[in-house]
Amino acid sequence: MFHVEKQSGDKEKDYQLLLKQLEAITEDETDAIANYANASALLYHSLDEVNWAGFYFAKEGELVLGPFQGLPACVRIPFGKGVCGTAYSNGTVKRVSDVHAFPGHIACDAASQSEIVLPIHVNGKVIGVLDIDSPVKNRFDEVDETFLTLFVEKLEKALA
Repeated sequence: MFHVEKQSGDKEKDYQLLLKQLEAITEDETDAIANYANASALLYHSLDEVNWAGFYFAKEGELVLGPFQGLPACVRIPFGKGVCGTAYSNGTVKRVSDVHAFPGHIACDAASQSEIVLPIHVNGKVIGVLDIDSPVKNRFDEVDETFLTLFVEKLEKALA
């Protein structure tokens, strides 16, 4: 059985533990869906002030909902639309302190106030995004971006 450790209050230390936990749950698992499902659960139950954590994957010209934790979400997002579609199309991390100020923001959960979206690469190609929402404005900072980028990189390696 897996146990999610509680936050210590030291953000970098907590993220280092999160990375170790990701390695532990993906180490011997080759199934992508299982790894994405566990990764979303790990994020959702480990990070403070998060109301949604999950994945969208490129399929037939749009992003389609994958494994996630939180309230039911938008199922399809056009490339280039909203924070997720923009991060996918640009292949870059999007850290948004106030989603209501982001042009074209797609509101799947009215409680969300800030968001971070990270592209997922396989064989040098963006295949989808990791999306994390918070009900708190300015929730995500440079430390979050740095460690969540490492989180995605470890997940990419587990799926390679």
